[in-house]
Amino acid sequence: MEHESSILYEPFNRYIWRHAFGFDVPDHVLMALLVLLISSIVFPLASRRISRDNPGGFQQFLELIVGGLKDLLRDIIGHHGDHYLDIIGGFAVFIFISNIFGIFFFLQPPTSNVNTTFALSLSAFLYFNWQGIKSQGLWHYLKHFMGPLPLLAPLMFPIEIIGNFARILSLSMRLFGNIFGEHTATGIFMGMLPFVLPWPMMGLGIFGAFLQTFVFIMLTMVYISGATAAEEH
Repeated sequence: MEHESSILYEPFNRYIWRHAFGFDVPDHVLMALLVLLISSIVFPLASRRISRDNPGGFQQFLELIVGGLKDLLRDIIGHHGDHYLDIIGGFAVFIFISNIFGIFFFLQPPTSNVNTTFALSLSAFLYFNWQGIKSQGLWHYLKHFMGPLPLLAPLMFPIEIIGNFARILSLSMRLFGNIFGEHTATGIFMGMLPFVLPWPMMGLGIFGAFLQTFVFIMLTMVYISGATAAEEH
């Protein structure tokens, strides 16, 4: 059956946080902090083993991922796409590790909570709009919301602004809905047939984790491309 909370939730709050501060840390926050902890340990350790002459398997895997992200950025955003590798890579790592938590019965994916996905989508929204303003200037960036004809500006501007803000909801609910639904279904099926389904469902969970990560970063790249190229439209 699906667990309502991770294995860390009750011990952490009972023995550490609750006595010190008088309230509980939500499970999705605890899981998000665990993602950050894992990332802050694994990647610095991996960076110490980087070798140009004799790269290990993990280094080759990371180089493949980074190379793929760079190619995507250049294809979607253009020759200056590498400039956005850090933010896109950060989203990819956090979302994928968060999603992959769903295949472990003792953990909970933080992306199955709408608060986490909303925070991610809001961060992406603020970032691509800021990049648009920085690259185009505030007036030129706002100008592309007014449509191609000045006569249509009073009609187009509110519609385009609403559509722009709707991207927060779109990014957030797409990621939340897919991860929550997948995690819930996996928990139900594994509770019904625990000795038959675990491995196939784990494979499906890994594929779903990758797919939803890819969709989120792909849409973010598209939004960055549209914002930084606003003057061309």
